[in-house]
Amino acid sequence: MKYGKWIGGGLGWALGGAIGALVGFAIGALFDSGDSDGQGQQSRRTSQGTGPGDFKMSLLVLIACIVKADGIARESEMAIVRRILVSNFGRAEADEAMSILNRLLVQEIDETEVARQIDRNMNYSSKLELLHLLFQIAYADGEVNYQELALLQRIAGIFGISHMDFNAIRAPYTRQNDAGWAYKALGITSAASDDEIKSAYRKMAMKYHPDKLSGLGEDVRKAGEEKFRAVKDAYDFLKRERNIR
Repeated sequence: MKYGKWIGGGLGWALGGAIGALVGFAIGALFDSGDSDGQGQQSRRTSQGTGPGDFKMSLLVLIACIVKADGIARESEMAIVRRILVSNFGRAEADEAMSILNRLLVQEIDETEVARQIDRNMNYSSKLELLHLLFQIAYADGEVNYQELALLQRIAGIFGISHMDFNAIRAPYTRQNDAGWAYKALGITSAASDDEIKSAYRKMAMKYHPDKLSGLGEDVRKAGEEKFRAVKDAYDFLKRERNIR
């Protein structure tokens, strides 16, 4: 299959609804999207859970939304996207992903419907990892513009991501200009006691443990290790700053 490396593990619920229509255009006639609104396929596939192909196609569609957020898809931005995809998924899959992404960029994407479809079918841990990868893209050049941040906030809202978790995912990218980044990364404030910091770290470490993503394939699980490391980095930073034993 031409895009076998990227959609390995198969597509389930992502073949229906808004994502299915976009995937059908981007990949061609490899799949039959079925009924126009995707509801029939969605109801048959939802019980199977999210597979690697569902996660990755959802990621590509949302990356297209991020790239288009300011109305311009710059070559420099696409180079950054490719670098991140190579880092997380390897060169062969990145090549396939960029081919699909280029097709997605010429389409009109209803980001709200895409996010709603993902929310209906994906568990919280998977949605957190999607948001984490989108933050990687948005902050890859060192800063995020207003349009990108607003889009990430809208997507997170539809996903039901809490304000605390949104800030926790964002915090490591703001460490250069936010003295309180480590507290935010652990979902607490600077008023927290040492014991509360330890407790917050344990909770965040459990929430972001890569094993929660094991059903999405080994490469997605490994991509999740970066967020897991960011939680530990925040904890280690606070231990040094406050001399916590």
